[in-house]
Amino acid sequence: MDKRTSTALATALVAALTLGLAGCSGEKSSGDDRGGRNPATANNGAIVGGTPQKGGTLTVLSNQDFQHLDPARNWVMNEMDFGTRLLYRTLVTYKAEPGAKGGELIPDLAEDLGTSSNGAKTWTFTLKKGLKYEDGSPVTAQDIKYNVERSFSPDLTGGPDYAARYLAGAEGYQGPAKGKHLDSIKTPDDHTIVFELRKPFAEFPYATVLPTFAPVPKAKDKGPQYDSRPFSSGPYKIETYARDKQMVLVRNPHWDPKTDSVRKAYPDKIVVRMGLKQNQIDDRLIAGTGADASAVPWGKLRPESTPKVLTKPDVKARLLAESSNCHDMVQMHTGRAPFDNIKVRQAVQYALDREAILTANGGPALNDLSTALMPASLFGGKQPDTLKIPVTGDVEKAKQLLKEAGKADGFATSITVSNGDKGVGEAIQQALGRAGIKVTIETVDPSAFYDTIGDTKNRTDLVYTGWCPDYPSGSTFLPFVFDGRYIKEKGNSGNHSLFRDEPTMKRMDEIAAMADAAQANKAWQDLDGEILAKAPTAPTIVERWPLVLGPNIAGAFGHNSFGGQIDYATIGLKDPSKSDNQD
Repeated sequence: MDKRTSTALATALVAALTLGLAGCSGEKSSGDDRGGRNPATANNGAIVGGTPQKGGTLTVLSNQDFQHLDPARNWVMNEMDFGTRLLYRTLVTYKAEPGAKGGELIPDLAEDLGTSSNGAKTWTFTLKKGLKYEDGSPVTAQDIKYNVERSFSPDLTGGPDYAARYLAGAEGYQGPAKGKHLDSIKTPDDHTIVFELRKPFAEFPYATVLPTFAPVPKAKDKGPQYDSRPFSSGPYKIETYARDKQMVLVRNPHWDPKTDSVRKAYPDKIVVRMGLKQNQIDDRLIAGTGADASAVPWGKLRPESTPKVLTKPDVKARLLAESSNCHDMVQMHTGRAPFDNIKVRQAVQYALDREAILTANGGPALNDLSTALMPASLFGGKQPDTLKIPVTGDVEKAKQLLKEAGKADGFATSITVSNGDKGVGEAIQQALGRAGIKVTIETVDPSAFYDTIGDTKNRTDLVYTGWCPDYPSGSTFLPFVFDGRYIKEKGNSGNHSLFRDEPTMKRMDEIAAMADAAQANKAWQDLDGEILAKAPTAPTIVERWPLVLGPNIAGAFGHNSFGGQIDYATIGLKDPSKSDNQD
């Protein structure tokens, strides 16, 4: 998430990127069994429960509310999965299959994957016939243009910014509220949309998977309030939504499965119950009785619940633990003292105990240690180890670096972590404390986490977060996490180290202009090590996404392109008559 010239080149690049997904789901990396058949997580890459039957109520048990469901603001992996599989459709989407095939693109609203011209600076999409919203009105190309434009609105923060990075004439654009529109998006008729880019972008079809490229009719737009009631172009619509309590989805009667090769829409109803304690969710799903037999979790299994699962074969058979492909890291505020000093930042890299962080997050069965910035899938299956820091850290080296920075006596700072990462925060606190860095932990509810750390003036020095590539290319990772030109005062996303480094940004532009995909891929890999040496962040782990399913669940698998979360396009129930239809 947190994400080059001719048509022939574009086709070759897409094929190369698709093959690159093998590193996510089937190859070893860093000496660990990333995405392969780890004995402790036997359902990786498998579909659990067989083929679902149509009907019944699927329940989602959650410890939080959604951060954003507005497609202009939705850029968190599990929320993108939920939104784009159930509520709204995008120009292009991913196949609903486990493993490498889940990274392949297929048309969604569009008839194909788009046609490029003008050296991959112009992209044209034709919409399918018969696409309708929940009220039976037609989905039009103008609605997609409108949502892309509204994604520029200052009051709609947090969403993907591919449009801002690539559309011609987008500099300074503030959205359509005052009747201003982007000339670089053309809609010659209701079924055709043309995007004019300011530079070649052969990977553009991958960007159109993102919710930015979902349709929003202007008449239904309610600004920030649209978050609570996005208008459905998918198989379900929102019946009721009580914030922090419950959301109920029912069928959209105007969704036509003949236009949709991805979504199966097995359940009659989907109920998201919010505000539960994660340990309660774990225990309920492990027991799997009553209505919970037809339930799935929103959040991942808590580390302390892992032994309850792995020691029970019947429960372990219901465990998914796909690699999230998301890289966790400690990001340091490089624009604020003392973290504007590279030696202080390097001291943090050396002081960290990654083994303790891995243990706090569930151990090696559910995580892989990290030695680079990008995940292993962007290195062909194995991360390099350029810094060669011991997994438990090097405290003496950290102290020496602090002494060289004029901080021999250490200093006090603070870190923001999501509630679910409090144990990880404590591991970081203890590790940095060994070198004399006294860390105060601030925890934030997951639904408010990214808004909190995205407030660059008021956030803490350190934040513990991660980034998931939107598709298998270094262009969806390093520029989003380390390009200082896209830092925002509010709603900042990705570059939480606030890293502004001219040589790095210049090199990013050079790589983006490369016509040879293999050359660009190697250049991104090299740049990874160069940025790591400048220490804006300290890498920790690449997580799996462990999920225990109720015993009545069928058609479930961890979708690697959605961070290992359940693919809601195909999930359903073995026996719909056993589900609880009470709200």
